[in-house]
Amino acid sequence: MKSNNSISFKKYIIYYLTLIFTSFLCFKSFNEVNLKDIYIYGTNFISQEEIIKNSSLILPKKLILIKTKFHEKELKENLSLKNISIKRQLFPFGLNLFLETREPVASAEFIKNDATIRGFVDAEGFFIYKKFAILQKDLHSELRIIGWKKIYREVISKIIKAYKDDKDLEVIFISKEGFLVLEEKTFKKIYLGNQAEKIDLQLKLLFELKEQLKDKDLFEKIENLDLTDINNPIIKVFKP
Repeated sequence: MKSNNSISFKKYIIYYLTLIFTSFLCFKSFNEVNLKDIYIYGTNFISQEEIIKNSSLILPKKLILIKTKFHEKELKENLSLKNISIKRQLFPFGLNLFLETREPVASAEFIKNDATIRGFVDAEGFFIYKKFAILQKDLHSELRIIGWKKIYREVISKIIKAYKDDKDLEVIFISKEGFLVLEEKTFKKIYLGNQAEKIDLQLKLLFELKEQLKDKDLFEKIENLDLTDINNPIIKVFKP
C-alpha cells in the first residue's frame, strides 16, 4: 500500500507542476512585446526600427496576438527579402526574425510618383531598395535596368541569366508602355518589343546570330538588331 501511495503522490506532484508550468506559459504568452524584444538574425543591415517602419506591427502588443504569417508577407515585400520567418518565443521572451536577403547582381531604377527610385535587382529580377541592399563588394557587372517593372521580373531574370557568361550586356531598358530594348557591345541596340511571352525565342535567336556572325569588322558596322518580329530579324548596318 505504501508503495502505491508513494507512486500516486509522485503522479500528483508531476501533474500539479505540469499544470503550474502550463499556466505560467499561457500567462507569459499574454505579455506585451516591445522593441527590445525583437531579435533579428541573418543580417546586421536591418534594424528593429526598420522592421516596425516597414510593417503594420504596432508595439507594445501581446505576443500571442501577433500575426506572424501576415507580417512575414508584408516584410518580405517591403524589405526586398528573399525569405523571412517570424517565430514567437517565450524563453527568452520576444519575436525571433530569421531573414534571408537577396544578392544584387545589377543596378536598377524605376519611376514612382514622378520620383526616380534607385536600387538593384537580383538574378531572379526582384527589385532591392538601395538601403536594404547588402553589397559585400562591388558588383561584378555594370549592367543597369532602367524602367524596372514588377510584371517584367521574369523577363529581366531570363535576360540576366542568358547573359551570365557573356559580358556584352550593358542596359535593359523598359519604356512606360513596356517596350523592351537591350543595349550591348556587339549589336549596340536590340529591339525586343512588348511581347514578353516571346522572350525565350528572342534570346535563343539572339545568341544564334552572335554565333553565326563572328566577323568583328561587321560587328563594328552594326547599328542595331530588331527582333520584334522573330520570323524576320533585321540587322541595321551603318552606311557611311
